[in-house]
Amino acid sequence: MPQFLNTSDADFESRFTALLGAKREDSPDVDHIVADIIADVRARGDAAVIALTSKFDRLDLTPDTMRFSQAEIEAECAKVSDADRAALELAASRIRAYHARQMPADDMWTDETGATLGWRWTPVSAAGLYVPGGLASYPSSVLMNAIPAKVAGVGRLAIVVPTPNGVTNPLVLMAAKIAGVDEIYRIGGAQAVAALAYGTDTIAPVDKITGPGNAFVAAAKRRVFGKVGIDMIAGPSEILVIADKDNDPDWIALDLLSQAEHDESAQSLLITDDADFGQAVVAAVEKRLETLERRAIAGASWRDFGAVITVANMDEAVALSDRIAPEHLEICTVNAEELAGQVTHAGAIFIGGWTPEAIGDYIGGPNHVLPTARSARFSSGLSVMDFIKRTTLSQMTPQALAAIGPAAERLAQSESLEAHGLSVRARLDRLNTGDT
Repeated sequence: MPQFLNTSDADFESRFTALLGAKREDSPDVDHIVADIIADVRARGDAAVIALTSKFDRLDLTPDTMRFSQAEIEAECAKVSDADRAALELAASRIRAYHARQMPADDMWTDETGATLGWRWTPVSAAGLYVPGGLASYPSSVLMNAIPAKVAGVGRLAIVVPTPNGVTNPLVLMAAKIAGVDEIYRIGGAQAVAALAYGTDTIAPVDKITGPGNAFVAAAKRRVFGKVGIDMIAGPSEILVIADKDNDPDWIALDLLSQAEHDESAQSLLITDDADFGQAVVAAVEKRLETLERRAIAGASWRDFGAVITVANMDEAVALSDRIAPEHLEICTVNAEELAGQVTHAGAIFIGGWTPEAIGDYIGGPNHVLPTARSARFSSGLSVMDFIKRTTLSQMTPQALAAIGPAAERLAQSESLEAHGLSVRARLDRLNTGDT
């Protein structure tokens, strides 16, 4: 059974604080192992990647077979049913259209001094996408990571996807094809992250690495950050549902289970202003767990990390939601749009009872790569902004430099940076002679 909390209880604050601080992930100290793997890949390149792939994935490769050939991709894609392909293509079209709207505009203007200022946006040249492999691979994650990169204008997009025992998921390759991925490598783990970051004879290095992975992948992304950019270090999935009594308890139960079935460390929370409705949702969850295919995983998540919080009113619900800063927030109330407008911290908000979070995972359009573990307080989900960077532009005229240069010289002197000030003074002196 989940925890039951009520804001009217004397011990609510201490219990809620404990809920927020609960450690939900068994993260073994793998950093020293990952450090050795990265060092090995940097030193031996392809040979290290091949040896580690044999060790961890039980797959023997050569430099020529690390990358899927075009013929292999086409053969795997041929195994995908028409219905699955159509679903992927519809999802891709919606994701592409949504992310195209995120592209920011360049801008240039001339201010009152005559200085021309502005900025422009340009894509990273190459990006690498990590895709978990084997039977647990998710083609939807391929679309969510690859399409924003392509919309941003990334020139080269490489995917690494482990294939333990040589097992390939055709849907992953089909998603990569639809998204316009340029290169696909059948490698994974920290060694794949290292190969993307530092390059080997076979794999050219990239500028940014995105995508989910296990503790080894997360540790590797932390270690290569600075050499390359990364998206985020994501933790177990989570959902918060704010719901009133005017909902079907079974719908809400399924929404909670949609995240619980991801991982035993996932967290599903319900906030409601009706205690009886909360109990009805719990009963519906227990009933669904009797037959759910992934009931062992979902049941453990719900038992260990689930919670039902009863509040006096929906203003309390919003305040608690902002403290939780959930990855996914569903608002199923009569005034859902109004409440959504009051929320400050959430990775993604799903408004109204007809908007299950699962739509966002696949086909809604917004990205499903979202901040977890309360990091929505200060970060955002994946977008085209992760694959572009801003360059500022400045151009002074003699008149503009005359207007603002003396202040720059003064500030340089205050910081004891003589050459800074002199670089401005030399030009101002030239202006004073009338030689422009």
